[in-house]
Amino acid sequence: MSERTEASLDQPTDEVFDVIVVGGGPAGATAASTLAKDGHSVLLLDRAGRIKPCGGAVPPRLIRDFAIPNHLLKARITSARMVSPSDKAVDMPIEGGYVGMVDRCEFDEWLRERAAQDGAVRRTGRFECFSRNAEGEAVIAYSTGAGRNSQGLRQARAKLVIAADGARSQVAKQAGIPNAENVPCVFAYHEIVASPEESSDAFAGDRCDVYYQGKLSPDFYAWVFPHGAQTSVGVGSANKGFPLRGAVAALRGQTGMEGNDTIRREGAPIPLKPLKRWDNGRDVIAAGDAAGVVAPASGEGIYYAMLCGQMVAQAAAEALVAGDVRLLKQARKRFMREHGRVFWILGMMQKFWYSTDRRRERFVSICQDPDVQYLTWQAYMEKKLVKARPGAHLRIFIKDMAHLLRVVSP
Repeated sequence: MSERTEASLDQPTDEVFDVIVVGGGPAGATAASTLAKDGHSVLLLDRAGRIKPCGGAVPPRLIRDFAIPNHLLKARITSARMVSPSDKAVDMPIEGGYVGMVDRCEFDEWLRERAAQDGAVRRTGRFECFSRNAEGEAVIAYSTGAGRNSQGLRQARAKLVIAADGARSQVAKQAGIPNAENVPCVFAYHEIVASPEESSDAFAGDRCDVYYQGKLSPDFYAWVFPHGAQTSVGVGSANKGFPLRGAVAALRGQTGMEGNDTIRREGAPIPLKPLKRWDNGRDVIAAGDAAGVVAPASGEGIYYAMLCGQMVAQAAAEALVAGDVRLLKQARKRFMREHGRVFWILGMMQKFWYSTDRRRERFVSICQDPDVQYLTWQAYMEKKLVKARPGAHLRIFIKDMAHLLRVVSP
């Protein structure tokens, strides 16, 4: 802890809340909204100017469950294209529906503003440290302003704190949530560029393109996701030595977007495995990326972050009313009961299919299958495993085994 931080802790705490939420992304903003609407006093603390690299896809269930207005949808995606190492392209159309695309800069800000309208006290500031006062209450120290405009450190205390400050959360680490700083991550980098003016074979404004090519990512994938007038061109990899910027430059060249205006660049670690424990057993619980709730294989995080934020807020409210912090554990139990199986399946799929170009070639080939396409989209759009077509599951299993055993060619 710095001398400046230590000195600040001698100052009186000037604000008191039921809950302090550190981090105003989808998880933190949703948690703040949920608690404020339930009548709890909430401070939502968010650092200005931080935008997570993200493709921006939001499925219909998210739009419906969290009342997302149409004006935030920059594009409506009606198909996806999977591209193999040999440049074989497989189109996966969505039957009778679409996936919404948002710009995280605008989307996250709207969520924070909604939290404020729901009653949360919104403050722009940078988290500095977590501590406890003489009475054992959680204290958050944060700085406001930047550079010459810095207003020094301020403090707030609360009965509970929600750590929603991203992967490898400093709040969770300082508060003693086990292994918070050691969650396995993919490092993501993307560039938001001006979308091509016309559609081509390499780009369509209503299609997401996913590249399973070792030259672009040795262990994950690269993407081109349109957001109307802008497009996210990005890549992810857990290999710290892999040149992410170079891969994005190569993908822009590959898709004819090397000359398109670059609007902004963003990078961040993306967790791909939920923490085994989300709370510290006392007064802090993690949510969103801080809890590790990004889907393996797909890297999808917005829906899971918002659901996690909602579940964490509900568990926090129950703990506050009952005066029993043991109820915080219910958040993880409920989340994993609903989505743990999907996370396990996706984790196994990523570990196997993304390991070599030979396997990636076979994986993309599997995506041609109508049964695979139907079940994939149904599971993605509604966030639950489809049980209505058991015959399709059996056919997929047989075909999958054929590819695994190399009985069929890619």
